[in-house]
Amino acid sequence: MSDKQVRLAVIGCGGIANAHLRGYKTLVEKGVDTFSIDATCDVRKEAAQNFAEEIAAFQGSTPRVYDDVEEMLKAEDLDGADICTPHSHHHISAIPCLESGVDIMTEKPFGVTIKASKKMIEVAQKHGRITATAENCRRTPGQRTVRWALNEGNIVGKPRMFFAQSAGWRDPSEVGNWHWRLGKEFSGGGMVMDSGAHMMDTIRYFFGDVEKVYAEVRQIDGRFANHVEKGKVPSCHEDTWVAVITFKSGVVGTWSWTIAAPAHPFLNVAFYGDGGVIRDYGDVFHPFTTKDRGDVEKLDGTKYAMSELREMYLETLSADEKEWLFPFGIEDGFALEIYDFINAIKDGRPPEVDGSTGLQAKATSIAIYESGYSGEVVTIADVLDGTVNGYQQEIDARWGL
Repeated sequence: MSDKQVRLAVIGCGGIANAHLRGYKTLVEKGVDTFSIDATCDVRKEAAQNFAEEIAAFQGSTPRVYDDVEEMLKAEDLDGADICTPHSHHHISAIPCLESGVDIMTEKPFGVTIKASKKMIEVAQKHGRITATAENCRRTPGQRTVRWALNEGNIVGKPRMFFAQSAGWRDPSEVGNWHWRLGKEFSGGGMVMDSGAHMMDTIRYFFGDVEKVYAEVRQIDGRFANHVEKGKVPSCHEDTWVAVITFKSGVVGTWSWTIAAPAHPFLNVAFYGDGGVIRDYGDVFHPFTTKDRGDVEKLDGTKYAMSELREMYLETLSADEKEWLFPFGIEDGFALEIYDFINAIKDGRPPEVDGSTGLQAKATSIAIYESGYSGEVVTIADVLDGTVNGYQQEIDARWGL
């Protein structure tokens, strides 16, 4: 496209959209002038109005406000839409945008089911449009560093296995205020797919494509199922899972989480090569995204703090590579994903994390659910081609997919 500004809309103005808002503000503060947010849209028009006013405070112009996507598309001449709606409405918002010639970026997970995700990609291909997945974690310096260390850097030898395990005990009141996320038809599931979408992208970024999954997914503690706040439905969320994930490369990993384990909490996040280990000390969803959290220990006794490993990685990058990965010195993943999307539209190129990449991460989460549903080992190929879809059937039926 020409040098004119990329005209954007933000669809869905609550929750995670606030992190996107901070990303846009960061770009403006860094002097990026290649975009304008021309419209905000939310079924709660007051939320869209409040969001527009916050944008005006740093953009200098106020986006027009809508409560209906179709109405917005008729009135606006847009280049791209940043979709931050509930999971169930990613495809519902994206498809009319794509059909109207508007490129889209959706929050993770890319779609609420495999069918929803594939439908967005098919419509985009038909109309020659871009699809992007808003995946911020892999863009952080920490995950860029660890991917390099496990692969080109050969810091701990050939990747062999990983363990990402968390166990603890939580009061239901701490997890009950999830609004639309409590219903399977809106959320698509619980933490396996919610924050878990980040982890599924991370492990594919580190180790390549997943081949198969075996998992147990359970709601062990009835306190969570029965904790119903006024105006909400019973939680469909799993409170426990254990998944064994096998990659085409031969790497194997165990990913497990529970909030139904009393008295003895623990966390173990470790990525092993045949010559050492890289550890994180945060959680099982966003490893290495907090600056300098983690370390390396090699078989020969050598140890590195994460800050040292990061400097080793950065020294391998040229000035152009640093500017590509961390433009203007930005390290915030939300600002970086937005900047990539804007430039993909402007330059007519695919984004780093396109819809197909988002679909692959989605498929791994779904394979965990499908394995838990069937009690069988599930391959990613069977999930992607629809051979295995028992867990998703009622969600697809709800949305006419």
